[in-house]
Amino acid sequence: MNYDIYRRWRDEPDARPPRLSVVIPAYNEKVRIVPTIGAFAAFLSGTEIPWELIVADDGSLDETVALVEMLDHANIRVLRAERNGGKGSAVRRGVFEARGDLVLFADADCSTPVDELFRLEAAIVAGADVAIGSRTELGAAVEHRSGIRRLLTFGLRQIVRLGLGVPVKDTQCGFKLFKADAARSLFGAQTVGGFSFDLEILYLAARRGFRIAEVPVRWYDAPGSKVDARKEVVRFVQSIARIRWNALSGVYADA
Repeated sequence: MNYDIYRRWRDEPDARPPRLSVVIPAYNEKVRIVPTIGAFAAFLSGTEIPWELIVADDGSLDETVALVEMLDHANIRVLRAERNGGKGSAVRRGVFEARGDLVLFADADCSTPVDELFRLEAAIVAGADVAIGSRTELGAAVEHRSGIRRLLTFGLRQIVRLGLGVPVKDTQCGFKLFKADAARSLFGAQTVGGFSFDLEILYLAARRGFRIAEVPVRWYDAPGSKVDARKEVVRFVQSIARIRWNALSGVYADA
């Protein structure tokens, strides 16, 4: 980290248009949000990239918002939500507030290390419209994932493959980079606001002809996950059914 760069980013609104907008959805993340912000600030302060950070709160009931606001960083914005609307709705709000040429959605648990950003950016430079972190591509590294979660993940991937035909092996890694125009197009058509919103975004990306690059990343199963596996399997199937119905009924007619 370059401390002088960090200090300027912390204390002075950057007059330059941001190259990168980082969107972090957060629901009751008082334990993890400040370290995650610190990880991004430390890493990106070692570069000359103009960037902004958007914390899209999802109606947190704890001190998540207060902690971020106490930091009082000049280039961090907090988007408050009156009620919990789901992870997808939080990301969508962040995307439409983003001013960068590139928009990164990253989970608040920082399971994918921040420096993996450069791998995704390289895929965008090479021609992709959407670059997604993948735990299945050759070169990926996954640590501390339990056997139950591995089995669940495998099952969900088969459901996605059979139910939607999305040409992506790992739809749910919380580390995705978009060209700004692609992000606004995709999230503008979004109807799924919950945990499985990624399914719809990637389905629409394929349907609309956006170039998707699946990039191997390092991933650590961070403790304190709020995902209820049993509930999410049901919601996953419901989301697939909704997406299929939307496609058949003309909701995505402009795609």
